[in-house]
Amino acid sequence: MDSLNALMDGFAIALTVQNLMLALIGCLLGTMIGALPGLGPSNGVAILIPLVFSLGLGATPALILLTSVYYGAMYGGRISSILLNIPGDEPALMTTLDGYPMARKGQAGEALAISGLASFVGAFFATWGLVFLAPQLVNVALLFGPAEYFALFTLAFATLGGLSSQNQAKAAFAAAVGLGLSTIGVDGQTGVPRLSFGNVHFYDGIHFLVAIVGLFALSEVLVFIEHRQSGAAHDVHAVADIGRAVPPLSLVKKTSGSMARGTALGFIAGVLPGAGASLGSFIAYSAEKKLNGKNGNFGQGDPRGVAAPEAGNNAAAGGALVPMLALGVPGSGTTAVLLAMLMALDITPGPLLFQKNPDVVWGLIAALFIGNFMLLMLNIPMVGLFARVLRIPSRYLMPGVAMVSFVGIYGISGSTFDLYIMVGFGVMGWLFRKLDIPLVPVVLGIMLGDQMEKNLRRAMTISDGDWGVLVSTPLATGLLIAAVIGFIAPLFMAQWVRVRKS
Repeated sequence: MDSLNALMDGFAIALTVQNLMLALIGCLLGTMIGALPGLGPSNGVAILIPLVFSLGLGATPALILLTSVYYGAMYGGRISSILLNIPGDEPALMTTLDGYPMARKGQAGEALAISGLASFVGAFFATWGLVFLAPQLVNVALLFGPAEYFALFTLAFATLGGLSSQNQAKAAFAAAVGLGLSTIGVDGQTGVPRLSFGNVHFYDGIHFLVAIVGLFALSEVLVFIEHRQSGAAHDVHAVADIGRAVPPLSLVKKTSGSMARGTALGFIAGVLPGAGASLGSFIAYSAEKKLNGKNGNFGQGDPRGVAAPEAGNNAAAGGALVPMLALGVPGSGTTAVLLAMLMALDITPGPLLFQKNPDVVWGLIAALFIGNFMLLMLNIPMVGLFARVLRIPSRYLMPGVAMVSFVGIYGISGSTFDLYIMVGFGVMGWLFRKLDIPLVPVVLGIMLGDQMEKNLRRAMTISDGDWGVLVSTPLATGLLIAAVIGFIAPLFMAQWVRVRKS
């Protein structure tokens, strides 16, 4: 009952004109960003963070806007997947398997509509899971001490590479780079500058927002420039005929079980740190194919092959918010970017967030419910309009991304030095993407490295230098074991995924 009462208070916060408008704008922008191949929710949220600070929004309105973009991008990723067989982002990859064959058979409208409905079901019930599960996680997290927090951060770094990287060594390397960058600046205990090379601009360390915008937004611009120069880039002009955009009741009934199973599996995958929407989408599709494969034509245009992964990836998006809000550990790449935004607003996600900033948490959750209904109402009747976003030439889109990045970061810090650093991170992001090195562990290292170091030092101080303190409690030991398993498991699971996809 306490959660429901708090949720009612959250609706009082969310149902203001400003917050409703921000939710609507976020849903529209997110759907359009998700529809554009390659951008995805992580890049979309990263691009808009400077705009949030330029507008001077408070914590709750800022979170409402960016999480609406997050949810909208998860919805929008299906548009190019179904119409063009080009996933808007990685979680939408499984949707192409049956969505594009449906479009080829003249059922593009039905595929888009059923995917929109499945997205709503997954996100709606995942938000209810967030309502009831996050406060319970908080009760457990209040038992954490320095050793447990260090183990929790270790778990985050060990698992965030996950299935998104085909090489765990590269994910570990990216995390090490991020941790190394987090040590730049004045040491909090000794007051001695570290890795500053005599440059006073480095005394405060590297701001993670500068790193995020450079790694995600500017690297996307550099990739576009490279492809244009090589002649590999192309703009999409042809959009398939949408046709009927309302699914018949019989089709909804046929896919309802797929939506339910995809929602459950996706939410579980989302709550696990590092798994995220990609795993949720894959597991939901695989389970549905195994359950109904003999009675369907999966891979040839079965609507259940569209409903299951769409429910799965949107449920995983909601599930990923659970560890971010309750533990301060992101469950996916996009929630890592949202975590950075919260920290930039001097709000610390974790166990005390529900006590110190209940208006932020419950206002956000209430806005997620509202945003889901907005997205459902927007995506069914206006899907043809969103599909036209695919006509925007990249030669116009990418300069706009670069402009927002530079103006936004300068507006936050007022320092031209930060612009140089951002460009440096953009080049790093471009290089890492060419080498298939994941970017999220770098960001996570910059964000959480300082807290990880502080908790390690506190634990060692309390134990008078005894390293055994890191495994002195069952909780700390369990988290470290989970970190080892989480790092090793993808080595075997990635091979299984590749075999299943082939």
